[in-house]
Amino acid sequence: MALSELWAVEMLIAAFAGGAFGAALGALPAFIFTGFLVIAGETAVVANAEAGSITGSVAFGEPFSPAISFAGGAAAAAYAAKRGYMDSGFDYHNAKDIAFALGTKPDVLAVGGLFGILGYWITIASQTYNLPWDPIAMGVTLSALAHRVAFGYPLVGKIRGDGPLDMSPFEREEIRVVGEAAADGDGETDGGTASRLAVEPWLPHQYKWANVAAVSLVVGLLGAFIAMETGSIFLAFGISAASLVFLNLGVERIPVTHHMSLIGSAGALAAVGGPDGSLLVGLIAGGVLGLISGLFGELFQRVFYSHSDTHWDPPAAAIVFGSFLIVILYIIGVFPSASYVPTLGF
Repeated sequence: MALSELWAVEMLIAAFAGGAFGAALGALPAFIFTGFLVIAGETAVVANAEAGSITGSVAFGEPFSPAISFAGGAAAAAYAAKRGYMDSGFDYHNAKDIAFALGTKPDVLAVGGLFGILGYWITIASQTYNLPWDPIAMGVTLSALAHRVAFGYPLVGKIRGDGPLDMSPFEREEIRVVGEAAADGDGETDGGTASRLAVEPWLPHQYKWANVAAVSLVVGLLGAFIAMETGSIFLAFGISAASLVFLNLGVERIPVTHHMSLIGSAGALAAVGGPDGSLLVGLIAGGVLGLISGLFGELFQRVFYSHSDTHWDPPAAAIVFGSFLIVILYIIGVFPSASYVPTLGF
């Protein structure tokens, strides 16, 4: 990749369209499409078909890259909530409702498109300079930071309880008082409700440390096995992402696991240098890295999601951290490769 691609007109148009389409569908449904496309693309690669570009050019390219379609959809939700367009019945601030389709309002689509371009730029810059993290996940993460700043939302929000990591106010079902909600800018005028919970965990069914650790270890192991058996870094990620169709349909207790499966898969292949290495070592590495990624995602949501008003994606932040950790382990000689993650030229 080269910096000249930042201004490639055809790519900017495609990124704008991808971000706008993500806004129209809603961020989560758009990401689910990414998952199905990854499954299609990686299955084609494993089957030695001439269709591997589905993953790179479509699922992770301008149409459905999470940095474009998902991030564009999340930014559009933040904008639509601020403008009072959303009445989704969501328990939290409406700007956090990434499953809500935003429809066809031109200004909402334009916001999604512009943030799609921002996500494209961030991705290209990371790839051009071989920055040591997953470039798409960094695009999602920095885009959310940008939309909070652009639309006047707090970066962290008012901390309630005993510090930012304390989820006990949620467990006690404590409610923000009406006057406080209005004073904080969380009231009806910007898409909030006057009776919001004091603390809003990203996933009410997936926030306890022990539970997150258990599912993270299991999914890390699963991702490692799939990667070692198929040679595909991204197939398990696609399966995890596609499974969110059930969450989007309202099935209770569906876990969100794509950050665990991707880092587990990449960690396994990085630890042994490829699919021909030791399966046992790959499984151990994948399980440990999946565990770390899942726990980091929970840490991130407690600090940056549960007290504020828009969706700042914990899995994307966890993938940034997990991929960076893989590079560090490669640079210091623990791993023989860094899998798919850029390495600053090391």
